[in-house]
Amino acid sequence: MEEEGIEESSKRFLGCSASGGGGGGESSRWVDGSEVDSESPPWSLMGDEEIREGYGSVRRRLAKKPRRVDSFDVEAMEITGSHGHHNKDVSLWQTFALAFQTLGVVYGDMGTSPLYVFSEVFSKVPITSDVDVLGALSLVIYTIALIPLTKYVFVVLKANDNGEGGTFALYSLICRYANVNLLPNRQQVDEHISSFKLKLPTPELERALNIKETLEHNSSLKILLLLLVLMGTSMIIGDGILTPAISVMSAVSGLQVRIAGFGTDALVITSIVILVGLFSIQRFGTTKVGFTFAPALALWFFSLGSIGIYNLVKHDVTVIRAFNPFYIYLFFKKNSIKAWSSLGGCVLCITGAEAMFADLGHFSVPSIQIAFTIVVFPCLLLAYMGQAAYLMKHPDSASNIFYESVPDRLFWPVFAIATIAAIIASQAMISASFSCIKQSMALGCFPRLKIVHTSRKLMGQIYIPVINWFLMAMCIIVVAAFRSTSDIANAYGIAEVGVMLVSTTLVTLVMLLIWQTNLFLALCFPLVFGTIELIYMSAVLSKIKEGGWLPLVYASFFLCIMYIWNYGSVLKYRSEVREKISMDFMIELGSSLGTVRTPGIGLLYNELVHGIPSVLGQFLLDLPAIHSTIVFVCIKYVPIPVVPQEERFLFRRVCPKDYHMFQCIARYGYKDVRKEDHHSFEQLLMESLEKFLRKEALDIAMESSLNDLEIDSISMRSRDSDVHDGDGTGDLRVPLMQGQRVEETESSIPGGSLLNLPVSAMSGDEDPSLEYELSALREATDSGFTYLLGHGDMRAKKNSLFLKKLVINYFYAFLRHNCRGGAATMKVPHKNIIQVSKTYMV
Repeated sequence: MEEEGIEESSKRFLGCSASGGGGGGESSRWVDGSEVDSESPPWSLMGDEEIREGYGSVRRRLAKKPRRVDSFDVEAMEITGSHGHHNKDVSLWQTFALAFQTLGVVYGDMGTSPLYVFSEVFSKVPITSDVDVLGALSLVIYTIALIPLTKYVFVVLKANDNGEGGTFALYSLICRYANVNLLPNRQQVDEHISSFKLKLPTPELERALNIKETLEHNSSLKILLLLLVLMGTSMIIGDGILTPAISVMSAVSGLQVRIAGFGTDALVITSIVILVGLFSIQRFGTTKVGFTFAPALALWFFSLGSIGIYNLVKHDVTVIRAFNPFYIYLFFKKNSIKAWSSLGGCVLCITGAEAMFADLGHFSVPSIQIAFTIVVFPCLLLAYMGQAAYLMKHPDSASNIFYESVPDRLFWPVFAIATIAAIIASQAMISASFSCIKQSMALGCFPRLKIVHTSRKLMGQIYIPVINWFLMAMCIIVVAAFRSTSDIANAYGIAEVGVMLVSTTLVTLVMLLIWQTNLFLALCFPLVFGTIELIYMSAVLSKIKEGGWLPLVYASFFLCIMYIWNYGSVLKYRSEVREKISMDFMIELGSSLGTVRTPGIGLLYNELVHGIPSVLGQFLLDLPAIHSTIVFVCIKYVPIPVVPQEERFLFRRVCPKDYHMFQCIARYGYKDVRKEDHHSFEQLLMESLEKFLRKEALDIAMESSLNDLEIDSISMRSRDSDVHDGDGTGDLRVPLMQGQRVEETESSIPGGSLLNLPVSAMSGDEDPSLEYELSALREATDSGFTYLLGHGDMRAKKNSLFLKKLVINYFYAFLRHNCRGGAATMKVPHKNIIQVSKTYMV
């Protein structure tokens, strides 16, 4: 783990008064000090002189400090009104309904590919014989059959992360099975989340264990894996720019066939108008857009299949010979280099295949599989076969084959449906871009941006205004600059194949590490599909000068942003770990913390999952008083889609009881939505904290009583040799804070009753020290809440490399100053905020 390499030193406060009521008037300074483990021994003996003011005789002489309390095994109360997991257990009819809806969100991009595939292929290879048409058709048929059908439908869709898809979902899945996340905030207790579903590789499969160990102990491989994921995500965002441009322009180009004088300028202007309208409706949400257009896409696929059958019957039904892959060999033998160049157009027939996986979170695996195998795949085959049949009779129509092959009486209806389908095709990749950016933000790989949730029921339906207008501006620039679909197609192929190569690599790792697939089968996957994709990549890379440079520029831009943000975030977290306040100093400081404790609750937000953040010292220096109850709140994202609400909060006590300091970790998945306002959050936090205190007191008393019973039983056995070991008293061990109820423990006690336990073990409400603490908590709650935020700036040390200074002091600082602020991100009220500044030297 990365945290092991961090020097566990702490910042200590020197010169402060450790007395109970000092005002903190003495001068103070921070110096490096040695770290003292904050985990206290399980037992500590206290004499009467150690009893602190305010507790008196209610403080037990033998104070139990259970280890499991400090390691977050006490869960908090459920939050009502929150969402739960994706419900994938649906009926057959519901699955068919979902399959119908996928047409409006997932398959628009692939469904509009017949608009431009053959036009691009035959712009590189002129039609001089039947072999050209049959070879190109055979290439298209087997490309669709191998990549979307075989690879995605039957393999990749199964590599989902609890129903979520995409490159970041694969990365989070790998992060759960191997600790490869560069941010060292992973805790073992996270593996107890019900949706974590962690199944470590079995000892019998040494291969999986060796891969896991290699990934966890090689920092270079961790960085390489992260860069691979970021590159795939950047390519998807690039698709979100290029898909609307090429889809809309291809649909509008049909007007050039029917309207005389409709030139390139008119094509560009019309396309830009449609694109502006498309991006303007994004704020209404993908649910309304996608569900509204699902019938239109169904009609579009019906039109593709019907027109394909019409052309087959009317022109040349013998094109079914293209199912023989031998025509691919003849095609390459006849055209050689030109045939290889035409692969850049052929690959466009599978554009949008990645959307099947990226948009999986909105639907289910069976619904996407059913829609593709029953509707999309057959209709696409019929469409391409119909166009090929038309080209057998009219080879000069290749430049605009789709609209040329449409019967005259159906042109305008088909044109209207094609335009709507192009808009929906754009919607699929725009939605995928929003989802990928939100996932990357949750995993610490993208600056914080405003996210608008457009659906009250589906948490995956989001809208990111900044990204939406950025994509619109880039689309307009692409259309205005390239002015033709051919150059855009050259750029489009690189982005699409790049995402596929990333998915192939990550799924192979999943097969080896998690599925523990047979080595031969696992290697066949990248060998077959990776080879095909590399061949296509070699063809599209040859078009770099003709527009292929564009997705590389976009991908490099977003890759730099994401990696710089992740790099800076990791350095900041490590700096906070190094500078956290040691526990021995807190004990020396005393329960007053060297200042005045005023009634109220201070919620100090920080990123540490363990330990006391150094920003607390800054508050003690700058403020004349501090709140009577302090809760360190950490908003933490774990590598799973959704954290069940009943498992959201974790608590631990910080310092002795009279300090009234607690640590709370609020865990969220990368698909979770934080909708609660600060009033409900405060109320639920206090209810959860009260529950924690009661369970703590109950379990401590019960453990103490059970240990007393065990000691008595041992002494009885030593005096009476006739007592057999079968009475079970030697096995009385109740794990602390595991959530057992009193009645569950009753069955493990000799005689099956709790009559021998003291009253304090049976009811935590009768514990005087508990009642004192609860009353103090209620008094603090009545006094109000204050949100304590630390505004941290980062600067590279003077002896750092020039590149590090450039990245941290300028690029990361620019991103941090222009992203969404902490108060807005954490949803805290501005009127109750106290903020201090702190600079981290990294």
